[in-house]
Amino acid sequence: MKEKRILTYNDIIQKLKENADVSAISGMAKVGITPDRDYGVKIPVLRSIAKEAGYNSKLAKKLWKNDTRETRILACMIEDPKLITEEQMEVWVKEFDYWEICDQCCMNLFRKTQFAYQKCYDWTKREEEYVKRAGFAIMAFITAFDKNADEDELIKFLQIIKREANDERNMVKKAVNWALRQIGKRNLYLNEKVLKTAYEINVFESKSAKWIASDAIRELTSEVVQKRLKERN
Repeated sequence: MKEKRILTYNDIIQKLKENADVSAISGMAKVGITPDRDYGVKIPVLRSIAKEAGYNSKLAKKLWKNDTRETRILACMIEDPKLITEEQMEVWVKEFDYWEICDQCCMNLFRKTQFAYQKCYDWTKREEEYVKRAGFAIMAFITAFDKNADEDELIKFLQIIKREANDERNMVKKAVNWALRQIGKRNLYLNEKVLKTAYEINVFESKSAKWIASDAIRELTSEVVQKRLKERN
C-alpha cells in the first residue's frame, strides 16, 4: 500500500494560491473580516486542507507566524488541542484583531483544550476586546458542542454574563448575547435559568445590557425554541 504523503508548509501555501478568490475579499470586509493579508479562500476549502494535513503542532505554529487569514485559520484547525500550552493560547489570543479568527480559533481549538473553562473565567475579565470576546465564544462553543458539559458549570457562566452585560463594545456584547442564548437553547431547565438571568439584565440602564437581554428573551421564549426544547426533553 502506498504511504500517505504528509502535507508540508509549501504544499499548503500552494493549495491556498490555487484556491484564492480575490473577488471574495471585499465581501468578507463588509461583514467585518478584515485581516491585513487574505487569499479569499472559503472555509469549506480550508477544512478540507486541514483534514488532509491532520494534527501537526509544528506546522500549525509555522502557519500562524505567516499571518494571513487562511494560514491562521488552518493553524487553529491542525494544532493539537492536547499539546497546545496555556502560554501559546495567551500569545495567539492577544493577536486576534477581527471576529472570524477569534471565533474560528475558539471553535476549532481553544474549546477542546484542558484550559477551556478557566479561559472563560480569565479572559472575560480582561479589557482587550477580542480577548474578552474569546472568553464568551468558548462558553458558546462548549455549550453547543460538549454534550457532556456539566449543567452546574454552565449555570456558573450566567454570573459572568450578567457581570459583563454593560460592555458596549460591539464584538463583546454580541458574544455575551451569543453565550447567553446558546446556554438557553440547551434544555428546558437551562432555558428557565437563562431567562431569569436575562430578565435581571434587562433592568440594567445600559443600552448594551438591554439589547443583550431583550434579544435573548425574544428568541428563547419563541414558539420555535420552546417546541424544540419540549420535544428534546
